[in-house]
Amino acid sequence: MPLVRINLSKDASPEVVRAVSESVYDAMINIANVPANDKFQVITRHASDELVYPEEGYLGVSYSPGIIFIQVTWNAGRTVEIKKAFYRAVADSIHTRAGVRKEDVWISLVDVAREDWSFGNGEMQYAPKV
Repeated sequence: MPLVRINLSKDASPEVVRAVSESVYDAMINIANVPANDKFQVITRHASDELVYPEEGYLGVSYSPGIIFIQVTWNAGRTVEIKKAFYRAVADSIHTRAGVRKEDVWISLVDVAREDWSFGNGEMQYAPKV
């Protein structure tokens, strides 16, 4: 059920894009208990002036032009511990697979209700049982 939006530099190589995509998907499966084959991602490349971040850093984290913004919309209900483990797994994996600085892996999670999804046909597949 997650929808992942990945925003990164237009200069990112296909290998980096693939590594980011796979890292997020692997963490969803292994950490967040997302069902296999539930891989919906939108990957968008941007010019340098379209990725805006505080060049002086924020909360003790410094960023570079290689910053990657990842937003995951998924069903609510995961614990803080699972979310922390997810953040760590994604950053570690992207760093290991693609050499991206962990500081440049920026993640936002959006929790929604199960009925907030339609996977096609104009249907609410996760409609509440009545």
